[in-house]
Amino acid sequence: MLSSTASSRRRPRLPASLFQGFLPVGKGRVPAEMVAGLTLAALAIPEVMGYTKIAGMPVVTGLYTILLPMALFAVLGSSRHLVVGADSATAAIMFAALTPLAAAGSPDYVALAGVLALMAGAALLLARILRLGFLANFLSRTVLIGFLSGVGIRVACGQLAGMFGQASAGRGPAAEVWNWAKDLGQTSLITLAISGAVLLTMVLGPKLLHRAPWALLAVIGAIVASAALSLSAHGVITIGAVPRGLPALGWPSIPAGDYAKLGAAALSIFVVIVAQSAATSRAYAAKFDDEFDENVDLVGLALANIGAGLTGTFVVNGSPTKTAMVDDAGGRSQLAQLVTAAVVLIVLLVLTKPLSYMPEAVLATVVFLIGVRLVDVKGMREVLRRRPVEFAVALATTLIVVFIGVEQGIVLAILFAIVAHTRHSYTPYDRLLVRGAGKMWTSLPLESGAQARPGLLMYRFGSSLYYANASRFADEVRGLLKDAKEPIRWFCLVAETMDDLDYTGSAVLKRVLDGLRRERIAFVACDVPAPVLQELERDGLLSEIGKEHVFGDTDDVIKAYKSQVLGGGRET
Repeated sequence: MLSSTASSRRRPRLPASLFQGFLPVGKGRVPAEMVAGLTLAALAIPEVMGYTKIAGMPVVTGLYTILLPMALFAVLGSSRHLVVGADSATAAIMFAALTPLAAAGSPDYVALAGVLALMAGAALLLARILRLGFLANFLSRTVLIGFLSGVGIRVACGQLAGMFGQASAGRGPAAEVWNWAKDLGQTSLITLAISGAVLLTMVLGPKLLHRAPWALLAVIGAIVASAALSLSAHGVITIGAVPRGLPALGWPSIPAGDYAKLGAAALSIFVVIVAQSAATSRAYAAKFDDEFDENVDLVGLALANIGAGLTGTFVVNGSPTKTAMVDDAGGRSQLAQLVTAAVVLIVLLVLTKPLSYMPEAVLATVVFLIGVRLVDVKGMREVLRRRPVEFAVALATTLIVVFIGVEQGIVLAILFAIVAHTRHSYTPYDRLLVRGAGKMWTSLPLESGAQARPGLLMYRFGSSLYYANASRFADEVRGLLKDAKEPIRWFCLVAETMDDLDYTGSAVLKRVLDGLRRERIAFVACDVPAPVLQELERDGLLSEIGKEHVFGDTDDVIKAYKSQVLGGGRET
């Protein structure tokens, strides 16, 4: 990944050490950061408790994700804005990977979740050591839209039964929706009323007062109503006792053979963490003209996940929604996140009893809304309007996540992104260059056969020359020679966009040179980048071309052709 560049107006650069995310902080900023931290706690506590339903974890573990993990990143990360905590995408991947191995919410399941967080942390540390952060770039914005939309559909469908007071049944969105519709006659009207009230509060509340913590108010209201009216005695299922106190610190114990079974999920989670965290950090660094070091952030994310694994909770990620919460509340550094962690600490020590009255339908409704908001209909429409081919990739990713699985979706999303990139470079924008009025260069389609001067063909290849497009290069050269309107004496390769030449590309270029030599056509080149020149020399092709036939730019080619072939004369 590329690190942000500093400017003279940015804060002084700190060494790669602790507290980069909030030092220096002016005294005048402390009250605002505290308010932002309290706001984040109010909004994030019900959200992360909802994520435990996606992850299949006990409710209290949601609070654990914004305790030690959030504090570790705040101290060790470099981004002043990125908020780390539970995330729907990584939670969904985890659930898909762990449910075949243990019952959701069981001690064995929690131990597996802890090990998965540790493995993700180890992968992030290894990525920092090997500088593999560039892997995040294989998840394009288009693919991320499709992937997260698919996750949103899966998440929302999985909560319908809980919102209606039904027993959850079926694996996968299709089965869950079918069973929900089939069991509508078993709906608990009181549970449905609670879900409706929470839904209306969270949807309509922000339209009345944007900054109010409507999710928290809905949760508190439901808890008060549940306790006051003894709703559990009327068939409303509550989450039950929530352990008070701090999480136990220790290495989760699982069978040795299960480590290998978690490898694919850990890799998928690693890619999502790197891609989503980097994209969020970049966006907010650009917004506030801050600098950050993505390599330092990899360490912060790694240790946040290791902290999660050692404290009995699940994987954490850079969260766009929580980052936006802090931004909206006026937070401008990780000090706000430290305040949030302190609030969660207080909740765990003295306020877990009230949580036991919370109806499960409340969390189901919170998670349902999270899922619905992940479905980026506007983004999909925009991609369809501007890039129909990329829309097909995004839609395919969505369908795979919905109907096959989240793990498979992330792997195939990366493959789709690579294929889409390869497709662009496989069909580069190749043109013929001619000089028109005022000696200005212009480009024309290959079909025109246009020659820069009688007998001089100037062919600009629009990409690096490598295995995927090498045969296209050879075919286009043959076609240009075959369809030439006048005999060609010089064939010039304009290589300004050719950044690389791989082994296959070199071999094909050698065959093209041999073919031109047989036709008694001189091969020349111009605008050749230095790395490509080195590759040509290493492969022995520079000596075949002749250094005297490698020119600085197109004007130099014209002058040489005029002098050596046309015998001088005034340039026109």
